[in-house]
Amino acid sequence: MPKKLPRADRRAQLLDVAHTIVREQGTDALTLGALAEHAGVSKPITYNHFETRAGLMIALYQEIMDRQVRALAAAIEDTPKQLAAVAHVLADAYMDCYRAVGPEWHAIGAALRGDAQMDAAQRQMIDGHIAFFAKVLTPLSRLSPEMTRRRCIGIIGAGEALSDAMVRGEISRDCAVQDFTDLITSWLTSNSSAS
Repeated sequence: MPKKLPRADRRAQLLDVAHTIVREQGTDALTLGALAEHAGVSKPITYNHFETRAGLMIALYQEIMDRQVRALAAAIEDTPKQLAAVAHVLADAYMDCYRAVGPEWHAIGAALRGDAQMDAAQRQMIDGHIAFFAKVLTPLSRLSPEMTRRRCIGIIGAGEALSDAMVRGEISRDCAVQDFTDLITSWLTSNSSAS
């Protein structure tokens, strides 16, 4: 019989186990039944926490995103408020988060595509990431707040692509960090398009 844990602790434990399943076996292996078996709990416990496989995938994706945003916020806290310094710290922390999470982040993102509930949750999380970057970078940008926000959309897209290439071994971490830093700084200092 599984040890009775407070609801929040049980949810955290289940998400840790889900993360391990995805890392070791891929997203196709992550079901509520498999999670229950690996966590040593009954299926009703996993259903009580996540209701559906989509709910589980969304919760796992959100937990990874929240962890990444906390790491990014902590990384810039003591950074001098200069665009080049903040861009480098953001790029460094961004790639470290993805490297720590591993390829399962992108695998979970891919598994989220196609289901309306999953697509909406992924869109909300990406929008939150864009808002975070825009909040941090707008005071340091030479561009209008609206143009900075629009460019943050592209910056996040580029960060996703660079981090995916990095975790698949196509580019080194150092190259990913440098390219992402250069993109952020150049895009927020160049006013080559209409605002």
